[in-house]
Amino acid sequence: MYIAQTFNVLHDWWRYLVGVVIVFIAWQLVGMVPLFVAIGIKAIGTGEIPTDIPQMVTLLGNNLFLFLMLLSFAIGLVGLLFTAKFLHKQSITHLTTTRKKIDWKRFWFIFLLWGIVSSSFVLVDYFFFTPEDYVFNFNLKPFLILCVIAILLVPLQTSFEEYLFRGYLMQGIGVIFKNKWAPLLITSVGFGLLHIANPEVDKLGYVIMVYYIGTGLFLGIITLMDEGLELALGFHAANNLFTALLVTADWTAFQTDSILKDMSDPEKMGLAEIFVPVFVVFPILLFILSKKYNWSNWKDKLFGKVIEPPKENYKILEEIGSSDTQL
Repeated sequence: MYIAQTFNVLHDWWRYLVGVVIVFIAWQLVGMVPLFVAIGIKAIGTGEIPTDIPQMVTLLGNNLFLFLMLLSFAIGLVGLLFTAKFLHKQSITHLTTTRKKIDWKRFWFIFLLWGIVSSSFVLVDYFFFTPEDYVFNFNLKPFLILCVIAILLVPLQTSFEEYLFRGYLMQGIGVIFKNKWAPLLITSVGFGLLHIANPEVDKLGYVIMVYYIGTGLFLGIITLMDEGLELALGFHAANNLFTALLVTADWTAFQTDSILKDMSDPEKMGLAEIFVPVFVVFPILLFILSKKYNWSNWKDKLFGKVIEPPKENYKILEEIGSSDTQL
């Protein structure tokens, strides 16, 4: 239903091609202008031109760099929603879910669940296993500034990525290929490649792509099984927000004035830290969510065909999709 309802809006293939260009311009060109201007001003003053993210962070400072980086995603989100509304005649609700209204209970359930679980992993490791790998990094003033920036902008950054990959591209690729497995795989790989320039890849090697692509696959599965983006939006927001506030490292894309700082050598990180979330934690989460929301018919929802309904059935399709019981 989530992909099939896209037949009820303007869904010509060229619209998605134009849409991707518009979103890219809003995100990477217009959205990056404030960051490049700030770097340019600082570079003129210091005579140093940064060539990678850690150098940019050093030049601008943690909070200013984080704010300007997240701002580009917020502008990208505006561009994406503008594209959906005016190029496809698609409402935000229609892009988000098959339900009549966005189900915020779903969002907050997984937001709190994953926020608690992911934070617990870090805190247990800090207090019981490898406390020597962390230093207490808390500094009240920059941390409070971080809280304001993160709470306001991190959800916009994660929402942009979800609306782009699990929303706009998932639906667009689905109606073009008329199946569900192609958009699931393409958007998952695309989501992984989005992070290929992150400093983590340089430090950990391309094996970290297993985690990024696996996370994209997990988010795609819960979107298709739940017929909406609410769970993916909540999970992604919790993952990035709690991480930004709780722990940072010099070799990650998110370098923040967080409570803890990870001082461990990333080159000595074992494969367990990469594979366990994808092959153990995510399947457990899928089991929990499937029981809570009574998911069924996995084969059809993940690998079935996307069938265009007769024109007169479009409204019926929307009504069926909107009648799911909220638990």
